[in-house]
Amino acid sequence: MIEPSFFYELIRQKGTDFFAGVPDSLLKHFCAFVDDRCSPKEHIITANEGNAIAMAAGYHMATGKTGAVYMQNSGLGNCVNPLTSLTDPEVYGIPMLLVIGWRGEPGVKDEPQHIKQGRITRQQLDILEIPHAILGPDTDPAPLLDGLFAHMEKQKSPAAVLVKKNTFAPYKAKAVPAPDTRLMREEALSILLGLADASDLIVSTTGKTSRELFEVRQLRGEKQRDFLTVGSMGHTASIAMGVAAGRPEKRVLCLDGDGSLLMHMGSMAIIGSLKPDNFVHILLNNAAHESVGGQPTVAGKIDFKAMARACGYRNWLLASDAESLKGAWEEICRSKGPQMLEIKILPGSRDNLGRPTSTPEQNRQAFMAACCDIPQPRY
Repeated sequence: MIEPSFFYELIRQKGTDFFAGVPDSLLKHFCAFVDDRCSPKEHIITANEGNAIAMAAGYHMATGKTGAVYMQNSGLGNCVNPLTSLTDPEVYGIPMLLVIGWRGEPGVKDEPQHIKQGRITRQQLDILEIPHAILGPDTDPAPLLDGLFAHMEKQKSPAAVLVKKNTFAPYKAKAVPAPDTRLMREEALSILLGLADASDLIVSTTGKTSRELFEVRQLRGEKQRDFLTVGSMGHTASIAMGVAAGRPEKRVLCLDGDGSLLMHMGSMAIIGSLKPDNFVHILLNNAAHESVGGQPTVAGKIDFKAMARACGYRNWLLASDAESLKGAWEEICRSKGPQMLEIKILPGSRDNLGRPTSTPEQNRQAFMAACCDIPQPRY
């Protein structure tokens, strides 16, 4: 395995002193080291991957230096526009090093949402005409980086490192301050299911939120009927808005995460403008990218009350323990949407947290049955 410090120093030796991106589980040890070593101006955890590309482009134009942008390969979708219309040598010709976690690598077991993305990642880079090299636990990164930086210098274009699973050796990050709360996410989800009506439609965000929601349903002896978003990070609120538009007679609960909401925050403005009476936006805020290593987000510093009001939400409530959560829910039941309920939660989850045993297709069918009040299909 490669020590994150060694890989980081090799990049710094190339003159790169600006890092930006969205954390990934395959890169979490490298990202943690970068965050510990760099100043806030040298390392920026961005809202989405396209933001990181644009920031690295701006930094290069201001300094002449090559920035480094890290991401999961699913984030390539957020980068297509700036990679083709900003950094490409046929447009502005801006070099930058892309460090990409290769989820769903062919032949390596992974979750359903990563399989196709992993299979087509190299083809995507080829279509974008971005040269790439594969970095594994036994790869010598020095000559690999020499070749990529030589290309960037000559062609004035991005180049990529595709990082395989278990490439980086473990690195323990400095402690991140915990939010002012006593609630764990799983406890909050259990309370919410106990408060929600049986007819409510629930759309939950990707990562551990959906995994915990699935297990809470099982512990309660209830059939799975929620839409468990396993990919498409940042689009949970828009999915839920579509559900609310399609079923205006049912209350829709959007279980969002702070990292997810930040990624495509413009969805709040659209939801607020549409004024869906049946929409409840529940923000589970632990100010961290919990599912990919716990790296911090800026959500602990944002006034979501002011944001919700500015976007046109009719109501905003805050909860940080069981009592305040139950009190906030009573207010939600008395009010029209769109409403936001921000729940401050602690980072972390059970070590033995499982994953949904149903397939995405089965999950979709069960959710559609709940939407239409028809018997759920048997598997």
